Amino acid sequence: MTVNSVQNSESSQEHSIVDVQHTNCCIVGGGPAGAVLALLLARQNIPVMLLEVHKDFDREFRGDTLHPSVMEIMEQLGLAEKLLELPHTKMRQLTIQAAGNTATLVDLSSLKTKYPYITILPQVKFLEFIIAEAQRYPSFQLVMGANAQETIVENGVVCGIRYRGRGGYHEVRSTLTVGADGRFSRLRQLAGFEPIKTSSPMDVLWFRLPRSPHDVKDSGVGGRAGGGHLLVTIDRLDYWQLGYIILKGSYQKLRESGIEALQKSVAELAPEFADRVEQLKDWSQISFLSVESSRLPRWYRPGLLLIGDAAHVMSPVGGVGINYAIQDAVVAANVLSNPLKNDRVHLWDLAEVQRQRELPTRVIQAFQSFMQERIIKGALDSDRPFTPPLLLQLPILRNIPARLIGFGLTRVRVRN
Repeated sequence: MTVNSVQNSESSQEHSIVDVQHTNCCIVGGGPAGAVLALLLARQNIPVMLLEVHKDFDREFRGDTLHPSVMEIMEQLGLAEKLLELPHTKMRQLTIQAAGNTATLVDLSSLKTKYPYITILPQVKFLEFIIAEAQRYPSFQLVMGANAQETIVENGVVCGIRYRGRGGYHEVRSTLTVGADGRFSRLRQLAGFEPIKTSSPMDVLWFRLPRSPHDVKDSGVGGRAGGGHLLVTIDRLDYWQLGYIILKGSYQKLRESGIEALQKSVAELAPEFADRVEQLKDWSQISFLSVESSRLPRWYRPGLLLIGDAAHVMSPVGGVGINYAIQDAVVAANVLSNPLKNDRVHLWDLAEVQRQRELPTRVIQAFQSFMQERIIKGALDSDRPFTPPLLLQLPILRNIPARLIGFGLTRVRVRN
């Protein structure tokens, strides 16, 4: 099957269809999972169409951490050094300061890899980089501003998507449809899939503060704990991104206390920001993230596969969401490339993708739950001093979370 376009005057339900296009794989969602999967398929000359609902890739406070696993994948594609030419910072350790003491929670520097660090790179730059590489291949097609409306189902098999875009409603017929459209996945909803959710003890307020000429450069990511509060600081080169972690359900009470109370708390946790917290003047400058963790019991149905956050929503702990989503994309490409080349994808092919990715997902979500309950919830408890659990105090044991955060349960490699 090749990518083409034909006129179609028939209507879908009450909508008039502008055109009908055909491709082997239609991916809904231009985030890291969808973009990387599209690139991997295009490299093998497999016709692939990527649909992105927005008109650009720029979002506020998206995850911007590329772990060693992703950097190794980029190296396998011959793209790592080119990617590192973009402005970025590196984080080799994740530390937390509390009561005048600094504890190392995760130390990536001992990992056996060419990239023993987390690359902090704006996600918009990463996505633009991947899309530019995919556009070098004639089998790749990108449609921006494509709002998926419904799946096309024939004889119980998903065989395409109808989306609203420029000029009206469009139809894409495909051998396989992939939902990579994030934690609020439209395709997951259309498929009728209900995720299994686990409760989280926290939510996060994201905001930014300007840099000062005296600030330390390339300081990566750090944490500050004290007085029942926890602050995450991320060096964005041009500004500081801060994550103020709160107990779940306490956001409204915090707002009622006023923006001044938040300013004071941030200044107490990170005195170096005391000279600029007043620039945080209004709650409109703050993005509220309701933290959740979930996974689907089943990631597929005939003709449809869900990957990334559409299949499993990760907590922000460890910043692993992007990396596990990209690993999903690599496994999906490894498993499905030959079936897509033959224009015939069986249900067992889709099941194999989930089989390879489900256990690593379960393990990292269990680890995140441990971190949330033993570290974050402990840091938010103002009635007792914060101390890291024994697992993270012994160097030999500290390698375990570093390995899980850096690579996951197993290393994923691109199969050419």
